[in-house]
Amino acid sequence: MNENKLKHLEFIQGVINRMGQNSFLLKGWAVTLVAGLFAFANTQDMDYRLISIALIPTIFFWLLDGYFLWQEKLFRKLYDNVRKKADGEFIDFSMNVKPFESEVSSWISICFSNTLRLFYLPIIVVIIITIMFNYM
Repeated sequence: MNENKLKHLEFIQGVINRMGQNSFLLKGWAVTLVAGLFAFANTQDMDYRLISIALIPTIFFWLLDGYFLWQEKLFRKLYDNVRKKADGEFIDFSMNVKPFESEVSSWISICFSNTLRLFYLPIIVVIIITIMFNYM
């Protein structure tokens, strides 16, 4: 395999790994923040307003996680494109993923993919149920 091609694939793989790591960290922060707000609000008289604040970062983390997953999919397409190049073909080390946007689902549809929906929706449902039971 061409040395330039191998180096380019390593660059792209590094970006893909960072996107996966960012997604993992976001999930950890979402759970930590929601658990912290629940613990802070869990006094004798639970304050539903404090719990409702947990909805804002949860939705924000969900959207940001969707963006990272979208970027990861775009870079996987770029990786596949570079991988398929012939060994003698010129490697320009481009990290431009714009040409692959039409081949990957939109950012919003990725936000509602099973992997993200199954993680963030239960958190949001628990927050809403807690608000409803403590407000009434």
